[in-house]
Amino acid sequence: MQATIIADSLVLTLYGFVGQVADHNYSMVGKQLMDAMWKEIALRRLAHKGINHWVYESEDRLFVGVELDKIPDRTDLICKEIVIPQYAYWKHVGDYSTLGAAYEAIYTDLRSKGVQHVYPHLEIYGHWTDDTSQLETELIISIT
Repeated sequence: MQATIIADSLVLTLYGFVGQVADHNYSMVGKQLMDAMWKEIALRRLAHKGINHWVYESEDRLFVGVELDKIPDRTDLICKEIVIPQYAYWKHVGDYSTLGAAYEAIYTDLRSKGVQHVYPHLEIYGHWTDDTSQLETELIISIT
């Protein structure tokens, strides 16, 4: 697996929640944050682009957010601007349970090229499908 190296900056403005992850249980914490985020979006009737972004940060922090169509007047969501000067990109197609293997393959590829990965890393989830072999997740890994 070879990731595509992108030298252009990626800038995203996301609204969501952040949490501390214990025992590397990212999926549990991410789901809790996502549920709270979508509850707030529904409560405030915020227009959004509908795509979940999971931002993996240093020290086991996870931010889960979504792009909104406009800046809200009132919300409990945290606004976070993500700026990544350069990154490795891979579109993963398959069940979420295979993401770990995809990351390992990408890290191996980056090491072979002498490229170091740093935080943050992003997972941008495509729309849900019942056929989990067709789930699309964009992996964005900050590099130096």
